[in-house]
Amino acid sequence: MESPFEVLRLDADADEEEIEQAYRERVKQAHPDQGGSIEEFQTVRTAYERIKAGYSPNGKSASAEGASAGNGTRAQDRASGQDRAGAKNEARDTAESEPDDRAEWATSEVTYLNYDVLSDFGWETDDRNLFRKASAADLDEDDFGQFVADPGQSLLEAAEDHGFAWPFACRGGACANCAIMIRDGELSMPSSHVLSAEMMEQGIRLSCNGVPITRELEIIYNVKHMPELEDLLLPPDPFENAYS
Repeated sequence: MESPFEVLRLDADADEEEIEQAYRERVKQAHPDQGGSIEEFQTVRTAYERIKAGYSPNGKSASAEGASAGNGTRAQDRASGQDRAGAKNEARDTAESEPDDRAEWATSEVTYLNYDVLSDFGWETDDRNLFRKASAADLDEDDFGQFVADPGQSLLEAAEDHGFAWPFACRGGACANCAIMIRDGELSMPSSHVLSAEMMEQGIRLSCNGVPITRELEIIYNVKHMPELEDLLLPPDPFENAYS
């Protein structure tokens, strides 16, 4: 099984800057919207988090050098045995941790904020402390809070399952009525016929077919009121009646 360094295609002695650069490249390659898959994306994220948490290689190179210095068959055998034992221990530790990793990735904790309240407080979407301010503002549950999205569930479906009536229209990626803006985390959106590359770059996605793929997700919903999205809206009533 690949080590976290191998997943990120890094040498074991890579420094922090190299790790960050490799992660940024690999997470883009693994993203489902770029030809990757949810499984690959999660593997890359988990590898990065393990390295940041202090993962280090199992010392195989050091053992190999010790074997060479020993200049004898028994020393080499001992080193080889240590390597095999180390590999087995690492495989065992990885196998034991994998169910926990999968369990952590099985759901996504979504923190949401209603775009409509930003103007009331004079907040901006690019404010780094936006969600901290929202948490301290004693907002209504409809405007700010958290819920859990199940695996494979669209963001809109998850919101509705928790009793929220977020805006939508076609549910097929052909309008921007259900648009949200990602502040942190990732959302896989398999299809969109309306969002431009510039909008995607801003973090704008569609909640109707966007599926959370990170353990945590911070989003601003109801961004259909942003000026650049006005021309992409559809009358919601026919669709809302059809799904009511």
